Amino acid sequence: MTTALTDTFGRPLRDLRISVTDRCNFRCSYCMPKDVFGPDHAFLPREAVLTYEEVERFARLAVGLGVRKLRITGGEPLLRRDVHLLVQSLASIEGVEDLALTTNGAALATQAPRLAEAGLHRVTVSLDALDDALFRRMNDMDFPVARVLEGIDAATAAGLGPVKVNMVVQRGINEDQIVPMAQWFRGRGVILRFIEFMDVGTTNGWSREQVVGAEEIIERLEAAGLGLETLPATEEGEVARRYAYADGEGEIGVIASVTRPFCRTCTRLRLSADGRLFTCLFATQGFDLKSLMRRGASDEDLRTALTSLWGARTDRWSEIRAASSRPDDRIEMSYIGG
Repeated sequence: MTTALTDTFGRPLRDLRISVTDRCNFRCSYCMPKDVFGPDHAFLPREAVLTYEEVERFARLAVGLGVRKLRITGGEPLLRRDVHLLVQSLASIEGVEDLALTTNGAALATQAPRLAEAGLHRVTVSLDALDDALFRRMNDMDFPVARVLEGIDAATAAGLGPVKVNMVVQRGINEDQIVPMAQWFRGRGVILRFIEFMDVGTTNGWSREQVVGAEEIIERLEAAGLGLETLPATEEGEVARRYAYADGEGEIGVIASVTRPFCRTCTRLRLSADGRLFTCLFATQGFDLKSLMRRGASDEDLRTALTSLWGARTDRWSEIRAASSRPDDRIEMSYIGG
């Protein structure tokens, strides 16, 4: 029997995001800028990273306490060797209703069939521009957009859909890609989601002036003749506001953490690659699960720790952003997977 956990605001634990590596082969400025994550950057050593067996053990316990959705993240999760084996073990957990993976798409064309065979349900691909020159500058590794598009097609063909594409919009950088991205994916069975530029971590140079808000994004699309109709949420805790094209050619979403905070319905817990639990994307510290596990903690010990952690949760950073000073030691997005 599943025992559902709730926090101090009555928010249930439903989603577990699992980072399997802190490494990435892109250097996007809003996540892993090259001047910080350069050739000499010290990434986690292998022994510091949770094993797949440790991840599966915790995931099973979390599902027993109400988690229904699992998402594998990074860094870039497809850099982790044999990640399909983790997918296979997570897919075997009774009670998991949705098993997804977020990727930059660089290796997706070759790995999509194996991931689908292992039991993955869906993929989300991060893509911030269709213009090749701009995309190469944004990923800062001269990686061509065509290979990401190939990965999206491969994921769709493998049955990992509907594929979702996440575009982080930054004023002065790629806001002119909003309409071309919508036009490209419209009618292709892919759900494009626009994400407001967020102040996650401390290295991405965030400023409020760079945020292109949800309202402006919708206005740009409608001004381009892409008629939209509001769709109802499909489930509790859904972070994107959904819109359908009036002509029936698909849908888009807008994730507006800055202008339309959704803290009051947040049901997410994050597990870092080195085994720390974070109850908020904007957290400064995490609970050291790995040390507890490696000291020989029993399943009951772990359940008690998770129950206490979630039960004491008070996070609502996006709601209080305007009234609070931001702490200087916020966890980087690449560390806990966004």
